[in-house]
Amino acid sequence: MSTTVDTGRTQSERTRTAAKLMLGWVALLWVLEAVDYATGHALDEYGIVARDPDSLTGVFTSSFLHFGFDHVASNSVPLLVLGFIVALSGIRRFLAVSGLILLADGLGTWLISPSGTMTLGASGVVFGLFGFLVVRGFVERKALGIAVAVGVAAVWGTTVLSGILPTDSGVSWQGHLCGLVAGVVTALYFQRPAPRRPAALTG
Repeated sequence: MSTTVDTGRTQSERTRTAAKLMLGWVALLWVLEAVDYATGHALDEYGIVARDPDSLTGVFTSSFLHFGFDHVASNSVPLLVLGFIVALSGIRRFLAVSGLILLADGLGTWLISPSGTMTLGASGVVFGLFGFLVVRGFVERKALGIAVAVGVAAVWGTTVLSGILPTDSGVSWQGHLCGLVAGVVTALYFQRPAPRRPAALTG
């Protein structure tokens, strides 16, 4: 009797897929901002307006829209890097993690932001991915994960800390805070190991 185990995709394939996914995501943000600019900022209406029932659709769309190209640029690199690292563990998990962060961040921002304010931008998702990676490294107790957590915290920790403090009236610290909390909670939820794929028996 011989036994074979389906190990799934190779690491190089995962790396290429993760890179293509995140490059495509970031490229989409720039395309949407270009469309927004060309249409006189017509897409801004799809942002989150705090506690306005008509803007609930913004929970799903606001993270893909920005207030200008400088705003997109400030989010592009951290989103690309952090998203790529998360996506290396599997596209399905990445989509689930990103979807939960996006939804929780959007709803939280809609609930706690000052009335009448509009929120746009991917920074809430960025903060969520940061929180997910930092916490995941320690809850899974794997050396590589801990090393990634420490590295991510060293590079972006100060930025995240300043981003959740209400010191700049032009920055949605509420969105940053909700994203960070969503990422931490998501990491705790996904700490359970995925079930192993069954071996294929032949012979």
